[in-house]
Order: sequence, then C-alpha cells, then structure tokens
Amino acid sequence: MTDIDHDTGLPTASPPQRPPQPPPQLPPHLPPGAPRTVTHIIYALHAWSALIGITSAAFIVTAFLAGWPSIIGVILNYAYRSGANGTYLESHFGWQIRTFWFALLWVLIGVVPFITFIGIPVAVGIWVVTGLWVVYRIGRGWIALCDGKSVGKPLPA
Repeated sequence: MTDIDHDTGLPTASPPQRPPQPPPQLPPHLPPGAPRTVTHIIYALHAWSALIGITSAAFIVTAFLAGWPSIIGVILNYAYRSGANGTYLESHFGWQIRTFWFALLWVLIGVVPFITFIGIPVAVGIWVVTGLWVVYRIGRGWIALCDGKSVGKPLPA
C-alpha cells in the first residue's frame, strides 16, 4: 500500500521493509526456558544472601559476598551466560556479575580506612552503602527480568 503526500497529492514510496530476524538460537544442551529460569534462580540466591545480611549480625554486603548462595549464583552466572548471548537475558547476567565484583571492590576499599582506628566509621559507612546498593541492584534487576526487559549494559564477551 502506498502513502499519499498531502502537499502534492502524489504517491510516496514507503521505505523497504526488513524481514523479521529469527530469535538467537540457544545452545542445543539448553531447553528454551533455561536461561530465564536460571536467571530467576540466581536473583533468588543473591536475594537470599542479602536477606541473611539484613536479618543477622553480618553486613548485607559481607553476607552477599561470603554467603554460599551468592557464590553459587556467581558460578551459575559464568556457567550459563553464554546461553543468553544475543538475548535480553545477557544484560541480566552481566548485571549480576558486575554487582558481585563491584561489591567486592567496595568492601576492599572499605578495608583501607578500617585499618586505621579513626577510619572505622568511614569503613562501616562504605559497607552499609554498598549493602544498600546491592539490595537495590538485586531488586531492580529482578523486576526488569519479571517484566521481560534488559537491565544495565551487557558485559563484553
């Protein structure tokens, strides 16, 4: 069907239509829903670690980094992220991996002022803010996953 230019009354050529692109193929060893299910499981593992930090004497961030649920989650991230390449789930795997490693970086940065007696409040402040940041990233990522949307930027391959 052609469009009509309202100024000249002449037909205008419509731009060529692209053929629809097929969705990226999953590796043969993964069933179609596997990456999405694994992504939900990983968010649940990270949330579990954060919940342990909230409900215990530990900081959120230390429970997140040292708790076995998050460690299992990061291992699953690395094991399954290739199955999500080219899909919106790829961004979730990158988001989760970056959350873990940047949280570790901030914990290590907090160790520096902790070594000095005067810097202990600064270190505790860094760790509390990092814990809240971890909770935010788990929540934001999981909500985006439930909505079927990507989050953040994907990691380079």
